Amino acid sequence: MFLTNVLCKKVKSKHILVLVESVASGHKRIKMRERLADKIEEVQFDPYVRADVIYRELKKVKSL
Repeated sequence: MFLTNVLCKKVKSKHILVLVESVASGHKRIKMRERLADKIEEVQFDPYVRADVIYRELKKVKSL
């Protein structure tokens, strides 16, 4: 085995982009979180309802 194969391993990133969706209206946003953290569930302003609502994580979009 060559030394270059060992040195060229790809390192996993620490953060990922995830898609979060509003519980009230279905409005979607993309947020960044750490790979090892729990799924996102947070209260933010929803422009469709014009109020603060809960946004829940749907799926992973991309690794950074």
